[in-house]
Amino acid sequence: MLLHLSASTILVIITVLFHGTGLALFARILRNELREERLHHIPAFSFRSMFFTLGLVLALFVLHGIEIWLYAFFYLIVGAIGDLETAVYYSTISYAGIGYDDRYIVPAWRLVAAIEGINGLLLLGWSTAFFVTMITRLSR
Repeated sequence: MLLHLSASTILVIITVLFHGTGLALFARILRNELREERLHHIPAFSFRSMFFTLGLVLALFVLHGIEIWLYAFFYLIVGAIGDLETAVYYSTISYAGIGYDDRYIVPAWRLVAAIEGINGLLLLGWSTAFFVTMITRLSR
């Protein structure tokens, strides 16, 4: 169990650092966009703002996707799941807190999947808070 908790801790640290870095980069891009909109007197609800928002949503999807794939590759490397498609599927449902069942993973590694679920929910919540803040700033 100590091995599984250690592996989970390392994965959580990596994903939190990666996620925080991604959101910090997105925040910097947002500040630049706001500066441009003010400078050129672009209305808050313009096509430019709409495309910027869409771009941010897609960027958040990519950020979460990379984190999901990290867990999927981990499951493959340790032999917890046998093939890439199943590993990505299982990681996605674990990360999103859906968690249909444990039949895809070797029972010894279920604890890592459970912690991935907690980690994913926290990171999704963090992204949601960031997105709400971004929308609030863009609508000013």
